[in-house]
Amino acid sequence: MKIAISSKESNTSSEIDSRFGRCAFFALYDTENKTTEFVRNEAAATEEGAGPAAVKQLAGLKVKKIIARDFGIKIKSLCSDLNIQLIIIKESKTIEEIIKLLNH
Repeated sequence: MKIAISSKESNTSSEIDSRFGRCAFFALYDTENKTTEFVRNEAAATEEGAGPAAVKQLAGLKVKKIIARDFGIKIKSLCSDLNIQLIIIKESKTIEEIIKLLNH
């Protein structure tokens, strides 16, 4: 299963980005292969509708869960329709720390 984590930078020592739709990158963690790859958030520079556009990008990448610090109201209903689970992390953590939590 692929899990997307909003990330400030394209490395595992980066902190989770508090902005889902406008984060710079998504860390894509594959739970089967235990691999992580980073993709640029194509929606980050859009004037409006960044959140829904980011969800559509991740859905196209077959993501089943998204981890971020917060999500807008439009995101929740869209992800529900696409059968994508949302996970909110309140405290600041690195991508590496989140991946360790996923493996426990």
